[in-house]
Amino acid sequence: MPITLLKQTASITTLLPSTPPLRVLDGTSPKTSDLEVLLEGAGGSDTGVWECTPGRFERQIAKAELMHILTGACTFTPTDGEPLAFGAGDTVFFPQNTFGVWNVTETLRKVYVIFAAD
Repeated sequence: MPITLLKQTASITTLLPSTPPLRVLDGTSPKTSDLEVLLEGAGGSDTGVWECTPGRFERQIAKAELMHILTGACTFTPTDGEPLAFGAGDTVFFPQNTFGVWNVTETLRKVYVIFAAD
């Protein structure tokens, strides 16, 4: 299996426009871009780099996710929970069925793994 190296991931320019969030709150839909990284042996998990401009929207992913924030800042408010603020340098683990509201305040770029369902 080959090793994939993305040099200077915080500043790479090979991200492609992606589908914007479906449930946007309070105004204009943020612009999103993505670089999907196909990872052999990942068992159907999705991996890559994702970027989002400022905006508020609902999280629609039911699967567990691990992310490392490269740039930007945001808060995430879980359904029936308290807001969590995080940004560049933070690593975040979302358990399966984590729903809530993203509030991206500075263009956010993250490396992510969305785990395949059990």
